[in-house]
Amino acid sequence: MMPGGRHPGFVESFGYAFQGIRAAFKRERNIKVMLAIGVLAVVLGVVLRVDAVGWAVIVVCIGAVLCAELLNSGIEAVVDLVSPQYHPLAKLAKDYACAGVYLLCMCSAVAGCIIYIRAIVALLAG
Repeated sequence: MMPGGRHPGFVESFGYAFQGIRAAFKRERNIKVMLAIGVLAVVLGVVLRVDAVGWAVIVVCIGAVLCAELLNSGIEAVVDLVSPQYHPLAKLAKDYACAGVYLLCMCSAVAGCIIYIRAIVALLAG
């Protein structure tokens, strides 16, 4: 909700989303690293001629990892706002959010290995 109790319009909401993406890319190192890995995954997919299902999985994995990192960054910002001094629960909240991103990255890496190995085998066979 906006100041004064007003809800942003549909198009206005997209503007806020793009502001959030832009801010994350300016402030967060990890999102830049994850985007670079995503670009590498796309390049590898093109080189290996990944099939349509593989592309769908790659795109979803890239989007999910970037989304998780954005959510993690948001959680960290809120925790820092409400708990500027060290607190064990604040640390726990940040650790949980970070662990979620890590788990998603590991699962995405496994999915990528399955897709790329399958594509390599298909290229070598045919």
